[in-house]
Amino acid sequence: MAVDFAAYDVLTFDCYGTLIDWETGLLAALREALPGSVDVGDDALLETYARHEAEAERPPYRSYRAVLAAGVRGVADDLRLDVGDDAVARFAESVLEWPAFPDSAEALGRLHERFRLGVITNCDADLFAASSERLGTDFDWVITADAARAYKPALTGFELAFTTIPVSRERILHVAQSLFHDHVPAKQLGLTTVWIDRRHDRPGSGATPPARATPDATFPSMQAFADAVSAPRP
Repeated sequence: MAVDFAAYDVLTFDCYGTLIDWETGLLAALREALPGSVDVGDDALLETYARHEAEAERPPYRSYRAVLAAGVRGVADDLRLDVGDDAVARFAESVLEWPAFPDSAEALGRLHERFRLGVITNCDADLFAASSERLGTDFDWVITADAARAYKPALTGFELAFTTIPVSRERILHVAQSLFHDHVPAKQLGLTTVWIDRRHDRPGSGATPPARATPDATFPSMQAFADAVSAPRP
């Protein structure tokens, strides 16, 4: 269906994979932590990591640094590689260096002229703060996993957003890359969603587990989404 953007007051975003290029960041950090992984292809390495991160994000809650540590240790075990404690600690801090997609800051700036903006992110508040600086936007609401004490695809972060953002969920449009983490739970909760399909020209699901969902609109980039929102209505 065509989404009537005028029907929404608030855009909520996933951050990592949508606004921050977490696959580039993860790959660089994985290669540094696991130099013996040189013979493993990029997508295979990301998909292996995705399985372990999703498992580490199940209850009981642990910090995102602990999730990252569990993820890299799981990959090392699968590949029968050694990974030292120092390498694990550096990997757990690597999110501080993950780059923004080149189009994120400009697109967010344009969108913020029309909408209030929120983030629902699988991250700790202090780590997200570093990413937020790269995005150049002061979000109106930031819902982190450490505040929700749960990671998407659990519904808890979305439910916390509903009690934090003072508009009805019918006036919230959720924008995200991950079908697994975002679109599946968002559709369960009745949200309209936009898929930023960053992997549109690559096979596989990369750093997120595969999932099936039906977003209401799809764009290959944040720039394309912002252009569509800014286009004059016929």
